[in-house]
Amino acid sequence: MPHPVPQRPGLTEFAAAAKGLGMYPFVRMIHQARKVRNTPKLGLFDAHLSHHYCLPWDIDLWLELNNGRTLTLFDLGRIPMSIRNGTAQAAKAGGFGMAVAGASVRYRKRVTTFQKVDMWTKPLGFDDRFLYIEQSMWDQKGDCCNHILIRGAVIKNRKMVPPRDLSTMIEPEVESPALPEWVQNWIEADNTRPWPPVRD
Repeated sequence: MPHPVPQRPGLTEFAAAAKGLGMYPFVRMIHQARKVRNTPKLGLFDAHLSHHYCLPWDIDLWLELNNGRTLTLFDLGRIPMSIRNGTAQAAKAGGFGMAVAGASVRYRKRVTTFQKVDMWTKPLGFDDRFLYIEQSMWDQKGDCCNHILIRGAVIKNRKMVPPRDLSTMIEPEVESPALPEWVQNWIEADNTRPWPPVRD
């Protein structure tokens, strides 16, 4: 029985591969991580500024940055920030992991294809269970396009541990700043949310 002749990949296969690469911005993440290798170190609660473009695979049917993709692009700010403030290195040394445990996001201005945005990423503090980070994207006119509050969990041995366990590896005597009132209000409101949610 003759062996099938190998076929060269066509445009469909290349398009599928490109779409797959676009699902998570690995290349952009590596680029952002490399950029911060020689930048000044940050304190645990200092802000990190990064610059990004809305690329064709970030957009939706309305030719603007997709709302879900916005959340993915915010990773491009948090992970490089964690490199600059020592959190990434401490997590690796101590066997900790990080996970997003909740988020509250506002969308206010469209971000269109090839538009440049400035992203600010700043840790606000922590409590006994979670750490809190705010992020925002700004256009070149200085207008805020969107804003997110991230609630992060610190994981070790597949269990949540107090964020202080990780933070003290970087600054042994660290104390969290007082969380802003609007963050505290969100925490209190979220505590009233039923879990598991109602299905009917």
